Amino acid sequence: MYITRTFEQSIQSSGFQFPVLLLTGARQVGKTTLLRHLSEAERTYVSLDDPLVLRLAKEDPALFMQRYQLPILIDEIQYAPELLPYVKMSVDKNPQPGMFWLTGSQQFHLMKGVSESLAGRVGILQLLGLSRMEIMNLGKESQVFLPTFESVRRRFSWGDTFNLMELYRLIWKGAFPALFAYENFNRDLFYSSYVQTYLQRDIRDLARVGDQMSFLRFLRAAAARTGQLLNMADMARDADIAPNTAKSWLSILQASGIVYLLEPYHTNVTKRLVKTPKLYFLDTGLCAYLTEWSSPENLEVGAMSGAILETWIIIELLKSYWHSGRRAPFYYYRDKDKKEIDLLIIQDGTIYPIELKKTASPSKHDIRHFRLLDRLKHPVGQGGVICLIERLLPLTESVQAIPVSLL
Repeated sequence: MYITRTFEQSIQSSGFQFPVLLLTGARQVGKTTLLRHLSEAERTYVSLDDPLVLRLAKEDPALFMQRYQLPILIDEIQYAPELLPYVKMSVDKNPQPGMFWLTGSQQFHLMKGVSESLAGRVGILQLLGLSRMEIMNLGKESQVFLPTFESVRRRFSWGDTFNLMELYRLIWKGAFPALFAYENFNRDLFYSSYVQTYLQRDIRDLARVGDQMSFLRFLRAAAARTGQLLNMADMARDADIAPNTAKSWLSILQASGIVYLLEPYHTNVTKRLVKTPKLYFLDTGLCAYLTEWSSPENLEVGAMSGAILETWIIIELLKSYWHSGRRAPFYYYRDKDKKEIDLLIIQDGTIYPIELKKTASPSKHDIRHFRLLDRLKHPVGQGGVICLIERLLPLTESVQAIPVSLL
């Protein structure tokens, strides 16, 4: 079963604008399925997961390029970076748009080779798991999120209400397309296999992990801190590894599409703002699996309930931008007095503040820190509190409570 992705329009635009299209993202988020669905009949498909094909690509990339006809889709290009200079030469000889479509699961491996070989020739897009709109078969209707009154009201024509436990079932299940292929798909078996495969194939190559149990402890320590300020020393201590190792492993998780770092908003206007990013897992199902929540019901009443809801909201908003081919201008605000605003979206020089709350009774108290934005000397637009309320509720003239069901 194919699920229509919001990304389709962006790929069709970028794929026929640049000679090379590179679609990155974590394993199993649907990169290959999406590109094969969009591929015209004459596009050749080659997977570097095939050992024989990979051997040819690495040992004789010139012969590889002669053997396979253009246009071509090369899957898992990170396994054979030796191909990239030959892709460049082919593009320079015949710079037609859309000749090479590439997928890669490891930006860490890819970006150096791409930046050196394909600068100015490649469009780079990053795919995440299914958004809620895509799960509802409304992928084509999805638009970037802003908390303005007009933008939010438009979402009522697409949105669908759901109760608390339906929300946490979705959070606990996660967003990998395979989980939605069959009605009774075994979620625990999928994540168990995913973690094992990820450890064995990707991280071992990237980080030369000697002790896989240490890396698994680190992965779980990161999952337990989703929605929190990044504290590298604590994560290193929990995994019993050196701080430098923790820093290296975190960069690999980030580059592999497993975690997202939300940067703090910082300006020279005020020196009191913190500079530490916040850590978010890019899939809440994987996060819940690693932190061993056995059911949506236990997750909802447990210690991570608020943090994982915040994570899910942030990632849904992120998908609305990335899957539309847009950079996400996301930041959070926090000063040294621990006054915090969960999310700032900055568009055209205007700051749109958002609070994320696990409450069905939002109040003006939830937006008390919005007034701190006046000191930043930038225009402040309409804001919102995304929460468990069932309908839109004005909190002030410029701020409204927004149902989470509209994401």
